[in-house]
Parts: sequence; C-alpha cells; structure tokens
Amino acid sequence: MTREEQEKVKSKGYALAMRYLNNAKDVLRNAGREGDDDMAFKDTKYVSSASGIAYRGVLFAVRTWLESKDVKFPEADARGMNKGISIDFYRRHLTKHDKKLLRDLNLVYNDLHLSGYYDCTNSVSTINAGLKIAKDIIERVKPQGVA
Repeated sequence: MTREEQEKVKSKGYALAMRYLNNAKDVLRNAGREGDDDMAFKDTKYVSSASGIAYRGVLFAVRTWLESKDVKFPEADARGMNKGISIDFYRRHLTKHDKKLLRDLNLVYNDLHLSGYYDCTNSVSTINAGLKIAKDIIERVKPQGVA
C-alpha cells in the first residue's frame, strides 16, 4: 500500500472513529452525576450506551491502523457482518505489529466494553480512563495534516 493510499484509509477511519467517540461523549452527558464528589454516574443506561459507542469507535480506529499495515480482514457476509473477527483477531495481529497499541486496546476493552457496556459500572473514573485511552488510540490513526 502506497503512502497516499495509507493516508486515505487513515482519513476515512479517523473521521469515523472520532465521530463515534464524540457521540459517546454526548450520550454520557445524559447519565448525570450523583453525590457531592461526582464519583458515580446516576443512570447506567447512558453509561452502557456511551461505552459501547466509544468502544466501537476504537475498533474502527484499530481496524484502520491494521489495514494501513496490510492486514487482511475476512470478507463480510450478505448483511455486512465480518465473520471471524473478535477481540482475539485484533489481539493476534497487534501482537505482531504493536504491543503498546495492544496494551491500550486491552485497557479499553476492560474499561469500556466489559465494565462500562456489559457490567454497567457507574464509576466515573473507570469510564473517563477508558475514554482517555480510546482517544489516544484514535489519535494514532490521525492522518498527517489533520488538525
């Protein structure tokens, strides 16, 4: 893949991943905070939704990064779903290419996907940590020349 092709792939993936991250932050604002210390969200329904949206944005970013490294993904079925792609697919390929990105993906997986989305945590610190790392991952696919 030429440098120009890589930048085109990154541009599309970065824009989509940032859109998801921004949407997640918008949804999270609806969760509200409880207590004087603001350490917990009031409504975990919004936390769960926001966590899932942000995690999906991270997956778009990681996929974009891997595609720029010429990693081939399984073809989509008739519904547009990619069979055989799980967190293990991403982990397996990141192990070969970038251990720091793998570590960050695992942190986001634990904070946003498991704790936020599935377990519906109300911990502000857990979700904020996940969102910070999510942004860091997405920034790694930022094309040159984008502000």
